[in-house]
Amino acid sequence: MKKAQSPYNQRNQFSNFHFEDDRNNKTKQQSGSYSALKNIKAAVKKVFTVLLFRRKVNSKAAASVIDPRRNSNRIRGVSSSTDRSSGSTDTKNSSKFKSSGSYGSSTTLSGIIETKYFSYEEISKATEKFSQANIIGEGGFGIVYRGRLGDGSLVAVKRARKTGSDKLLQLEFKNEILTLSMIEHLNLVRLYGYLEHGDERIILVEYVGNGTLREHLDGTRGNGLEIAERLDIAIDVAHAITYLHMYTDPPIIHRDIKSLNILITEKLRAKVADFGFARLSADSDATHISTQVKGTAGYLDPEYLKTYQLTEKSDVYSFGVLLVELMTGRRPIEPNKPHNERLTTRWAFQTLKRGEAVLVMDPRLRRNAASTMAMEKILRLAHECLAPLRQSRPSMKKCGEVLWGIRKEYRQVAFPPPPTSHYSANFPVRDPKMTRQQTFGIEDDDNYKFVSA
Repeated sequence: MKKAQSPYNQRNQFSNFHFEDDRNNKTKQQSGSYSALKNIKAAVKKVFTVLLFRRKVNSKAAASVIDPRRNSNRIRGVSSSTDRSSGSTDTKNSSKFKSSGSYGSSTTLSGIIETKYFSYEEISKATEKFSQANIIGEGGFGIVYRGRLGDGSLVAVKRARKTGSDKLLQLEFKNEILTLSMIEHLNLVRLYGYLEHGDERIILVEYVGNGTLREHLDGTRGNGLEIAERLDIAIDVAHAITYLHMYTDPPIIHRDIKSLNILITEKLRAKVADFGFARLSADSDATHISTQVKGTAGYLDPEYLKTYQLTEKSDVYSFGVLLVELMTGRRPIEPNKPHNERLTTRWAFQTLKRGEAVLVMDPRLRRNAASTMAMEKILRLAHECLAPLRQSRPSMKKCGEVLWGIRKEYRQVAFPPPPTSHYSANFPVRDPKMTRQQTFGIEDDDNYKFVSA
C-alpha cells in the first residue's frame, strides 16, 4: 500500500516543475562563487592542516550546480573541532557523518560542522533494518524512516531509491547535503549526517514528530491552530528564510517554501525542511541567477517562470502564498472549488478589496476583533509579497518585522491590560477607614496630601 508523502521530502510530478539547465549559464555561476569559496578554504586550512578532507568542492558545487557525473566522490563536511566519536573505523562500510554543535545559532560560519563516522550497519540498526513499521513517509527522493541512534536521539532517515541512473536524484541528494552542512538555525531542520556507499544514499536529519503545517491546516493533525499560533509559525518561517538570505555566505535560496515543507514541533513552532531544490547564490552582488525552474505549482514566482532569473525575492513570493494559506486554511490551488475561488490568492485578495476579508478566514478560526484585525494585516503583507515585479516585494527581514508588529498589536487587542488605578502602581493604596498613622506610620499632618498618579 502506498505511503503518504513524506513531510521531509515532498516531490510530485504534477506539482513540481523540472526543466533542463541552459548550459551556457553555468559559466556565470562558476565564476561568481569562486571568491567566497576561496575564503572558506583558507579559513579551514589554517585550523585543520592534516585532519580534514583534502578534496576541493569546486565552484560548481558552491553554486549548487553539482555535476552528477562526479557521483563517485563523496561530499565531505568541515569540522570545527577534532572528531571525538568512537564510531566505526571500517572505511569500507562507513561514511562521514555530521552533527551540529551550537544548534540554533544564526551566525554559524558556512560549513563549520562537526563530523562523525557511522556505518551502514548502525543506520540499519537504528531503523530496525529499515522496517516498514518505521516508515513515516514517501516522496520522490525515496522512503523516510524514523530511527533511533545509539545515544537515543531520534532522527528522520531519508533513503534514496536505488535507481542508479537517476541523475536528478543524485543531484538533489548532493545538493541537500551541501546546503544543510552550511546552515544552523533554530527554525531549520538540523543535519545529523549522511551516507553514500555503493548504491546507498542516505540522509539523516532532525526528527520533528508533529507533522507538517499542511496536516495541521487540514485538521488531520492536532486540534487546529489558533490565529496566535499561526502568527508564531509565520514569524518562525520568516526568521528561517531571513537567515538563509542574509546570514549565509553565499546566500541560500530555498526555492520550495510551502506548507508541506514546514514541520511543526510539539510546541507548535515551525522548522523549514527539504533543501533538495535549494540554490546557493553564485555572487552576493549579482542581481539574478539564471537557472532551471524548480518548485511547486501555486507557489512559484511568475517572474521566475517567465525569465528563469532566480533571486531571494522568489522565496518572498512563495512566503506570501504561505501567508494566505495560513489565514484561509486552503491550498494555493483548489480545483474542486467554484471557478472564482480556485486560485486561493486571487480569491482572497478580491474579497479583501471588497472589504469582506472575514469571508476568507479559515472556518476553524474564532472570529473576534483581534483575529479579524490580524488576518487583514497579514493578507495585506501577503499582497505585497506577491507583487508581480520582484523589486516591489519586501525583503524577508521586512516581512519578519511587520509580522512582529502584527503579533504585538494582536496581543494588545486580544488581551488588553486591566484598567489602571487612580493611584500610582508604586504608591500604596490605603483603606479609607485607616488613619494615616496606621497606613504610613506617620502622625497626622495638615500639610500632608495625597498626590494622584
